[in-house]
Amino acid sequence: MTTTTTRSRLGRHYTIDVIRDEAKQLVDCGTLDRCQPICALCGYIAAREWPFIEAELEENDYDLRDRIGDLIPHETWSND
Repeated sequence: MTTTTTRSRLGRHYTIDVIRDEAKQLVDCGTLDRCQPICALCGYIAAREWPFIEAELEENDYDLRDRIGDLIPHETWSND
């Protein structure tokens, strides 16, 4: 019996927007700080998924030593 494994069964493809959303949620709930390095995200993402995250970050010119704040888009606040 032989089985074939496709890339989609090995892991999901993460877009940079999905990674940013995940990072923003972790910062918003106080789990991570904007000043921490991006590699701190690996503690909150399944180990089998991390290579896909890392590849997407590299494709978008992010280094794992960059700060999470660099990854999250700047927020604007309106005055009420």
